[in-house]
Amino acid sequence: MSSFIQIPEDAPFSAEQRVWLGQFLSNLLTGAASAAAAAPSGPAVPVTILWGSQTGNAEGLSKKLVKTLKKGNFEPEVFDMAAYDRGRLAQEKNLLIITSTYGDGEPPDNATELYNWIRSDAAPRLEGVKFSVLALGDTNYPDYCKCGIDFDARLEQLGASRFFQRIDSDVDYDGPFKQWSDGIISVLAPAGAASSNGAAAAVEQVDTGFSKKNPFPSDILANFNLNGPGDKQTHHISLSLDGSGLEYEVGDALGVFPENPSEVVDEILAALPFNTKVFVPLPDGGEVTLREALISSYDIGNLNKSLIQKWQARSGSPFLRSLVAADDKKAWDDFCWGRDLIDLVVDHPADFTDAEDFVGVLKKLQPRLYSIASSPKAHPGEVHLCIGIVRYNTYGRKRGGICSTFLADRAEGLKPGVFVHSNKAFRLPENGDTPVIMVGPGTGIAPFRAFLEERKLTGAKGANWLFFGNPYQATDFLYADELTAFQNEGALQRLDLAWSRDQKEKIYVQNLMLQNGAELWKWFQDGAAFYVCGDASRMAKDVDAALHTIAEQHGGLSKDDAAAFIAQLKKDKRYLRDVY
Repeated sequence: MSSFIQIPEDAPFSAEQRVWLGQFLSNLLTGAASAAAAAPSGPAVPVTILWGSQTGNAEGLSKKLVKTLKKGNFEPEVFDMAAYDRGRLAQEKNLLIITSTYGDGEPPDNATELYNWIRSDAAPRLEGVKFSVLALGDTNYPDYCKCGIDFDARLEQLGASRFFQRIDSDVDYDGPFKQWSDGIISVLAPAGAASSNGAAAAVEQVDTGFSKKNPFPSDILANFNLNGPGDKQTHHISLSLDGSGLEYEVGDALGVFPENPSEVVDEILAALPFNTKVFVPLPDGGEVTLREALISSYDIGNLNKSLIQKWQARSGSPFLRSLVAADDKKAWDDFCWGRDLIDLVVDHPADFTDAEDFVGVLKKLQPRLYSIASSPKAHPGEVHLCIGIVRYNTYGRKRGGICSTFLADRAEGLKPGVFVHSNKAFRLPENGDTPVIMVGPGTGIAPFRAFLEERKLTGAKGANWLFFGNPYQATDFLYADELTAFQNEGALQRLDLAWSRDQKEKIYVQNLMLQNGAELWKWFQDGAAFYVCGDASRMAKDVDAALHTIAEQHGGLSKDDAAAFIAQLKKDKRYLRDVY
């Protein structure tokens, strides 16, 4: 074929238009011919994808994989683990698991039932099933990727064959996801399907809007402390979304890109044994000065096992050598808690070749996700956050949460990069007549402020019940005026408050739940949806235990039946958690 199709000179086009049209038609025909040549032959390859997701990352990757597979000779199905018919598990041909881990190595809420079942004696033998696992996690937590690791090991124990290695991904999951998806496709694809898929993947549309990869520089409209006099700080922060095109729903989260404190960066630079006045590569490409890179792009606020192993290889520290050699979980946890990169630099000097070698052992600075505390109907063009400012002293240093102190201390005059993180697993009931119970102590109040605004403005008729708690009523009653107004307007039917330090005996939200167990059980019988937001390690577990107790005491259920009742609430999307 010639370089382009010749358009007759007597056609009603200019010479330039004839050349352009000829090239366009040639490209179109060439593309069609290539597609025909790459068209897969033979039966489509069946693929079943199961996702376990707490905040939506694993769900999003599963749906992205489905779109890619559909462009090749595959027949993919994707399932929320909570909705999957486990009776078909032994008949699956090619099984893909994409799951996150949260809390203390726990499975996501939607994965819990399948996770427990597959690890029990009731799970069937799975000879004939081929599988692969993508595990999402965060290396800053000790039980990194545990849920995915457990699925991977158990599937093998049950006789399934691993056709592609498990990939464990840190929070920056795009690279590992590509490695894993390319790998499974190369193994599963029949002749011709891989090239077809590759061609399809190459023409996928690029998102040009604001997103995690391209955050929106947002003006800070308001930033003030909600607490009364004292050391505690909980900031209400309003950010502008005008001109961003970003939209959110109540229940979603906002990602915020922080900056590290410049004074800590300067202390690190002063202690490094090489020339620091140089340019270094950024994690996502490009170059800036080492100082700027450490402020904007690299994580200097967290220690983890992987970093310490890399550091020890360049350090003569006997302590680090013994720590790595022992590989004891408690010892790792004890050392990492309350220490930052500055502690390694000062207390355990390492011999790096140069600045590029130094940043090569560091993780990318990640955005922080915060539950959105506003309804877009109540605050058009804005998004509100409720953030506890984390400050503490350890090992003779003042420290703090990187993003919370950034917003409280260092963000004035700046435009933090933000993006919306959709959380479909934490949505209000579609039917506004459904009663809603909300448990959100501390900053867990955030999404429930948004829920109440939304329910009020949409005219939802279902009753609302909020459990809120904090140490002291006088200083820690967040959004007190607004909650009182919701009550007076009839938008909040019940407000139960737990002030843990206002009396000798500590009172928490779970204690108030148990005190009101009979009424709570009645609300459940009336179809209420139950929401929890806040601390995963203690509060959420205590609230869950209280829920089981209420089902037993006021529902007359056995322990097993109470557990089954609560599992059904989760399946029916009537028990939803946004915990961290």
